[in-house]
Amino acid sequence: MKQAANGLKAHTSSFSNPRPSRKSPAAQWPQESNMDKIAGLKEILELDPANSFARYGLAMELAGHGETAAALAEFDTLTANDPGYTAGYFMAAQTLASAGRASEAIERLKQGIVSAERSGNRHAVSEMQAMLDELDR
Repeated sequence: MKQAANGLKAHTSSFSNPRPSRKSPAAQWPQESNMDKIAGLKEILELDPANSFARYGLAMELAGHGETAAALAEFDTLTANDPGYTAGYFMAAQTLASAGRASEAIERLKQGIVSAERSGNRHAVSEMQAMLDELDR
């Protein structure tokens, strides 16, 4: 890490654009509970139901708590409202596979691959194809 002129450490991005870093504001606050995260994301979605990032976050939080049905419902809403949100397909497939629902995971991966190909996201295609190959054995 480089030292910036102002004494702060500088990070370089993939575009080689150094920017100073400071301690993240989140690091200064007490950690919120996962239920607070879920409540916060639901509140965001009440104000903006089309917020794909918040919907994805909610689905991920629910999946992390083992609330598979609720998580999958959020992933379904996400991909119905924003079919280009490729990560939604992949994480829904992982949630399904973790729940022992391999055939449903395979279908979700196939949908995700179509979405990723449509947007030219070769990395996502590669990741989903690898998981598909693993499940399809």
